[in-house]
Amino acid sequence: MGTRPLLYVCVRPQQDAAAGEYASFRAATGLSPESLESWDLVRAPLPDDALDRYAGFLIGGSPFNVTEPDKSAVQARVEADLARIAAAAREARTAAIFTCYGIGVVTRMMGGTVTLDRPESTQAAAVHLTDAGREDPILGALPDRFHAFTAHKEATERLPDDAVLLATNNDCPVQAYRIGDRLYATQFHPEPSPHDFAARMTFYRDAGYFDPAEFDAVAERVRASSVDAAALLHAFTRVFADA
Repeated sequence: MGTRPLLYVCVRPQQDAAAGEYASFRAATGLSPESLESWDLVRAPLPDDALDRYAGFLIGGSPFNVTEPDKSAVQARVEADLARIAAAAREARTAAIFTCYGIGVVTRMMGGTVTLDRPESTQAAAVHLTDAGREDPILGALPDRFHAFTAHKEATERLPDDAVLLATNNDCPVQAYRIGDRLYATQFHPEPSPHDFAARMTFYRDAGYFDPAEFDAVAERVRASSVDAAALLHAFTRVFADA
């Protein structure tokens, strides 16, 4: 079949924010546009041949919430396509890493529960690897204690039965987990630099992640932060990209 690219899957309605996120994933992985393609799942369904066309999937964040009681038709379709990717990764037919909103999609479809009781503010949060995380071929690329950007309203409350907890902290105990050998989910954002994350904030000033009146102060703290989570994306690429 030859070498297949990886696919960044956009699930953000805000196209400029999605373009910035794709650039962050490319910078974090070091991949070219030919090696990391992009698909806007909000505006077009996942192609029928996607599981054959791509070696693996990197799913970005979104202002969508899986706990939303009255989902739009677009969000319902997005979640159905994400579930298709997750199911294939669980069955080892592909590899995938779901970030932020994506962890909620995976948690729910795999039988876990999602809560609104564990939000994290817009910040560089300290996260710790579990023993399983230290031994994991992807998360094990990170230091035992690392920093990554968070900004979310919902979180995993109970893991799916077959999930292995890989990273945690006090505010949001489920920060990352693995199901099988090829399905990963992180609550935090592994890809953005401080500058990238501050730029992303401008699209979500009124989305409830921080007090809009405190935008300048929060953005300044974000830009002054130090994060070191991108190594897991390098590891994901090294392990799962076609040779």
